Amino acid sequence: METFKNKLLNGQSMANTLVIVGGQWGDEGKGKIVDFLAEKADVVVRYSGGNNAGHTVMTGGASYKFHLLPSGIVHKGTLNIIGNGTVIDIDVLLREIATLEKAGFRVDEKNLAISSSAHVITERHKQLDTSDHSQKIGTTGRGIGPCYMDKIGRHGVRMAEAVATVKRLKPHVTDTVSLLNQCIRAGKKVLFEGAQGTLLDVDHGTYPFVTSSNPTAGGACTGSGVGPTNIKAVTAVFKAYATRVGEGPFPTELGTYAQAKQETSLANLTPEAALKIKRDVQAKANRNSDYDIGRFLRMQGMEYGTTTGRPRRTGWFDAVAARYAVMVNGLSSFCLTKLDVLGGLKELKICVSYDGSQGFPAAGLDKVKPSYISLKGWEQDISKIRDFDDLPPEAQAYVEKIEELLGIPAAIVSVGPKRDQSIVRQALL
Repeated sequence: METFKNKLLNGQSMANTLVIVGGQWGDEGKGKIVDFLAEKADVVVRYSGGNNAGHTVMTGGASYKFHLLPSGIVHKGTLNIIGNGTVIDIDVLLREIATLEKAGFRVDEKNLAISSSAHVITERHKQLDTSDHSQKIGTTGRGIGPCYMDKIGRHGVRMAEAVATVKRLKPHVTDTVSLLNQCIRAGKKVLFEGAQGTLLDVDHGTYPFVTSSNPTAGGACTGSGVGPTNIKAVTAVFKAYATRVGEGPFPTELGTYAQAKQETSLANLTPEAALKIKRDVQAKANRNSDYDIGRFLRMQGMEYGTTTGRPRRTGWFDAVAARYAVMVNGLSSFCLTKLDVLGGLKELKICVSYDGSQGFPAAGLDKVKPSYISLKGWEQDISKIRDFDDLPPEAQAYVEKIEELLGIPAAIVSVGPKRDQSIVRQALL
């Protein structure tokens, strides 16, 4: 008899144009997944957001943090496009290019193209982003929102104008819409890389605690100039638990944001002190202390912002919010990251409804009461496992339960930050 898992995986085929979005509140590990897939891609496109996003990519034993450059920039022969839907802090972009070149990477017009229509972040935008309102909703203060406001107000500055005074970037600035569509017509494999996450989308997220752009799949079309019929598949990256940076509703949160902000990052402790705290927190977590479960996930997953360094709020996987992400993005599959972080917890929970309803509300999310199902945890370190069937039965059951709740397959299961710490169950590109 065919299992639910096989029903999901059968009939799924590779696509030559694939959009990758964040399925939660960002920070799902998209950089690692995009980096993993970029080896097979001819083109990687960044289509929204600015340097408020952060992707960490590990390659050749080194770690690189990108805020504007597409994650495919470390791969030879890959064309990377920064699309018209992005907003660009020129100083940040120049620093990222310089960092890569210092590390031995070549960045030229053959592997980096920048849309002449992308808008430029100015010092005035950054100053405006320090307002009380910006601080209240938890923006990064990097001028992203004010830049988009000028864009919508039709008095922004675009790269075509700004590049006249920036000699280093001039060879890269071009008509990326025509370039990208030529690549698609030629049958190139194209990966569209979203920033932030579905629940931060300015139209479809937890407004007003959202970003200023459309990181959902629809934003890939408007943010790059590709028609929707040219998008063949959409996948989302979900973390095996949930995290959120800054303010805003978070139904499955473990502990409180105020508690998280008081913590000392493990990076500021000696290895011995960090290990002792981890053991103490794990013991408390397994006595069902919500705050300590949240802290355990934060410590195990090193949940501190790539861009801001802020401690991330942590919570149980929210299948209600994830089903909403499936709907608004038209997901055909998902990638599950940081499954290894859950190791050591005796009991795991997944939120399956709010107040008995499986719908995701447009308002009042801060007032809902989540309902959970419980699953057994596992003790083993799974970071060296590369085959799904070799995972502990409890870990397999956890992934399969999420698949069942979402109705789409888990194409990739990540068990660590490195590129090879990936269990591939379905080819995506």
